[in-house]
Amino acid sequence: MTDAQKLPLAGIRVVEFTHMVMGPTCGMILADLGAEVIKVEPLAGDNTRRLLGSGSGFFAMFNRNKLSLAVDVKQPQGREIVLKLVAGADVFSENFKGGTMERLGFGPDALRTLNPRLVHVSHKGFLPGPYEDRTALDEVVQMMGGLAYMTGPEGRPLRAGTSVNDIMGGMFGAIGALAALHRRDNARSGTGQGAEVQSALFENNVLLVAQHMMQYAVTGEPAAPMPSRISAWAVYDVFTVKDGGQIFLAAVSDSQWAALCAEFGFADLKADPRLATNNDRVRARDWMMPLLRERFAPLGADELSQRFERIGLPYAPITQPQALFDDPHLQATGGLAPVTVPADASSAGHAIDTQMPLLPLTLDGQRLPLRLPPPALGADTEGLLRSLGYRDSEIEALQDARIVG
Repeated sequence: MTDAQKLPLAGIRVVEFTHMVMGPTCGMILADLGAEVIKVEPLAGDNTRRLLGSGSGFFAMFNRNKLSLAVDVKQPQGREIVLKLVAGADVFSENFKGGTMERLGFGPDALRTLNPRLVHVSHKGFLPGPYEDRTALDEVVQMMGGLAYMTGPEGRPLRAGTSVNDIMGGMFGAIGALAALHRRDNARSGTGQGAEVQSALFENNVLLVAQHMMQYAVTGEPAAPMPSRISAWAVYDVFTVKDGGQIFLAAVSDSQWAALCAEFGFADLKADPRLATNNDRVRARDWMMPLLRERFAPLGADELSQRFERIGLPYAPITQPQALFDDPHLQATGGLAPVTVPADASSAGHAIDTQMPLLPLTLDGQRLPLRLPPPALGADTEGLLRSLGYRDSEIEALQDARIVG
């Protein structure tokens, strides 16, 4: 048995019509777990391949371990190819605007008739309801869903620094697909039937801010934005220290406070009855934090890191994403996998050798492997057509007619 065959979703086939981040994340997770994920692209390729700026890493990151089929599904012969794939598939995943799949003949009802065992996963802006026809983006739902308000300072709503709803929404699509597959195939209670799964950006965002909703429910007070919140922990902040360095330092329990005072010789603070408990220190932050900032300011960030590490207190350097390529923990644990990004998914215009983060989990102590790099457009078209029974002459005719690429 090969390593690929040992992965938990080996033997599962996924056909995906996805772009951007949300849908591709779902497929990436299923692919990393061992599924065969076939990315159906137009002959010109997924537009995500050509994004610039903050979108330039989307395709490379979220389309690994997949196969690429380039096909014109607006032509009958192109639709026929996809339907042949779907007839033997386990999951169909899409994240296009409502009605798009139905117009192409790939809606849930049509595909269920073709393949009753199929799990149909849709990634949308909103679950069915009053908002379902709105056009949504990650930033849109962050603004309307309270996350931007909680992230920025008062009066300055700010989106989170990554595609949190797209990525997490894709995760929930994958979770729903796994649940539906289990229900279908469970030996004791399996239905043998597929299901329709929906995941949505807005509802995902609501889950992310649910703790703040419940804070209001139990206290009667609206949650303050993170920069001005009343922290539950007294020492839990970024400190500017020697030579302008910055470091996050925390002491979130009474024992950690005692360890901090002992390490840095703050006997006067340890003995101060106004700072006896964490809640006392929270109430004293107005005068305590300026005092701590003054005492830590002459020390360097590296020295503080070493001393906090030695006594087991939480700390963190302020790191930019590109620095993570050299992170010693990621390098030592195999958290980054070498990969070649193809030229048509690189804004540099040529293939790039780099590394990319793997899923943040292990199975039996092993990280899930990167088996395939992000595919070049149509790289697997001929092989997939042959697997469906198309002869070489038929494939050549489809290529000449610009039905496949």
